[in-house]
Order: sequence, then structure tokens, then C-alpha cells
Amino acid sequence: MNLSDLGDRICIVGPSNSGKSTLANAIARKRGLEAVHLDVLHHLPNTDWEPRSRDEFIALHDAAIAGERWVMDGNYSVCMPQRFRRATGLILLDVSTSASLLRYFRRTLFETKRHGALEGGRDSVKWDMIHHIAVVQPRNRKHYSAMFDELDVPKLQLSSVSAIKQCFQDWGLTLS
Repeated sequence: MNLSDLGDRICIVGPSNSGKSTLANAIARKRGLEAVHLDVLHHLPNTDWEPRSRDEFIALHDAAIAGERWVMDGNYSVCMPQRFRRATGLILLDVSTSASLLRYFRRTLFETKRHGALEGGRDSVKWDMIHHIAVVQPRNRKHYSAMFDELDVPKLQLSSVSAIKQCFQDWGLTLS
């Protein structure tokens, strides 16, 4: 599949720490799209990932999807229906739980800058996040797979870190 086949409003979904934000930024640079990171919209800046009110988040989300050219990364099922109605393409990252955990520890312990980071925030290892990655997300895989199958837009499923790297190479994407 060519990157242009996904259109000008691309959703990237998948487990936490699977590379959604990194891929979104790379696609945004390549295609001249706005990169929208749902984690940034969902959380207050300059906090330790404190969520906004549900109404404020939904308003920010809906304003972002009203645009004509974007690549949006994140899940947040409360907003998926309206996001998917606007999407022209979908990418599902379906990396293993162990890969997500490894990426989580690497980014919280060693990276000071990352794609999709919260302004003024600093990542730190949190038991709730480890539990989310190791216990909750594996249960969500069936939901993501079913959702992926139901959508009638151009779509691509990348089921490993090596598949994501190959996609970067095939599409001529860069990390910065």
C-alpha cells in the first residue's frame, strides 16, 4: 500500500508505547499533514499526565477532526466513532505486549524528548501504566481487530516492530 492511499485524514491506533506518535509525526512531515496526538489533547500540560475533563477533551478532539488534513494518533474509544467517520485511512499498530513494555521503560527511563510528549510534563515509571500495558491492552486487542475489520477505508495493520520499520523504509519516512 502506498502512503497516499490512506488519504489526508489518517488515524493511527494501537497499544500504548507501540510507536503511534512517532509514526504520526513521520507521516505528517512526509505528507504535510498536521500531527494530532490525542494524549496531548486528553491531558493538561505541565502536569504528571493529569486528564482534562471529558467535555473539554471531546471538544478539543472534535475541533481537531474538523480539519481537512491530519494524522491523528491515539485510541480514546469515547471519541472513536466521530474520528472514524472523518478518517480517510487507518493504521493499526499491533505490536507485542513485551515490545510495548520495553518501549515504555526505555522512554520513561532514558528519553528526555519523545514524539507526542506532554508539554512541560516528564514521563516516569508508573504502576498503573505497567498494568495497563500488561493486563488491559491484551484484552483490547480483539476490540481493535474487530474495529479494524469493520471500517471501510484504506487500512494497514502492522503487527511487529520490524513491520513498522519496514513501513518507514517503504514510505521514505524519517524519525526527525
